[in-house]
Amino acid sequence: MLVLGIQGSPRRKSNTAFLLSSFMAEAAKMGAATHTIEVCRHNIEPCKEITVCERKGFCPIKDDMDPLVYPLLRRADIVVTATPIFFYNTPAQLKALIDRSQTLWARSYRLKLTDPGRRWRRGFLLALGATRGQNLFEGLDLTMKYFYDAVGASYEGSLTYRRIENPGDMAKHPTVLQDVKTEAGKLLGPLLGRRKVLFACKENACRSQMASAYAQYLAGDKLDVLSAGSAPGEAINPMIEEVMQEKGIDM
Repeated sequence: MLVLGIQGSPRRKSNTAFLLSSFMAEAAKMGAATHTIEVCRHNIEPCKEITVCERKGFCPIKDDMDPLVYPLLRRADIVVTATPIFFYNTPAQLKALIDRSQTLWARSYRLKLTDPGRRWRRGFLLALGATRGQNLFEGLDLTMKYFYDAVGASYEGSLTYRRIENPGDMAKHPTVLQDVKTEAGKLLGPLLGRRKVLFACKENACRSQMASAYAQYLAGDKLDVLSAGSAPGEAINPMIEEVMQEKGIDM
């Protein structure tokens, strides 16, 4: 199981970073593999509304979204997004990543391709803000609802904290560690008992990829699916991408 963390704060040792790292540490304790993307440390350009993604299913902007972010979003079983509040939403750097998820939305809703993990992937939000305003998280909540739909995940809930402003405030919060432990248990628990299945061949470029995609699509709540090759090829056979599209499955 892969838990992907998306850290949206521009600060390295921020309250947001503490909150996400606490969640990821709890996930690791439970046996999950974890990976964190610190958005501000990557080259992610804003969406330029070129609309190539809606016609061809890929984004023509060449930056870290393609070799890093898109593949991790597709591999992850759980996506946890952590952000401070900037003007009732996310910082611009994180918003750029969210806007660029339009490519994955287009593959699903325009090209009618089904991500094999879509039915089982889960999304969760960690957020904090400096004020106590009643509507502090309303704009963010809507943004995350549609972000998770775009990346093929169900929006399972959130942990949100008000009046977190000074360095160290999150670490001093009296309930945060127990909050994280409780929510991580709810989120990961149903997936922890899955049997691991490995489909292997020589190049991992055709049959093992097809088999793993079908297994994930049909039984992703019961199986933790992997594919591998003894002498892996550099890319999957383009023919299987075409063949699987006929079945509506996105490789």
